[in-house]
Amino acid sequence: MAKAKKLIRRILGGRADANISFSGLCGLLGQLGFAERIRGDHHIFTKDGVDEILNLQPTGALAKPYQVRQVRGIVVQYKLGGEDDGEI
Repeated sequence: MAKAKKLIRRILGGRADANISFSGLCGLLGQLGFAERIRGDHHIFTKDGVDEILNLQPTGALAKPYQVRQVRGIVVQYKLGGEDDGEI
């Protein structure tokens, strides 16, 4: 849980978009309740109550910066993972 809190703080901070691990980002989305489907190197995340579908692909071991920004937008828009939400 401590890793998830640290990662969500890094994502919400917006200063390290190019240095977020892909596996960490996928794990975080799983902890936030997203269902994952994999097609080749595309990891597709959906969640009930969230209209958007996240389609993520790795760049080596890292997530693509624009996709980290997309995840940040979803987390902020739907108020996911806040400490008062009790999810993380």
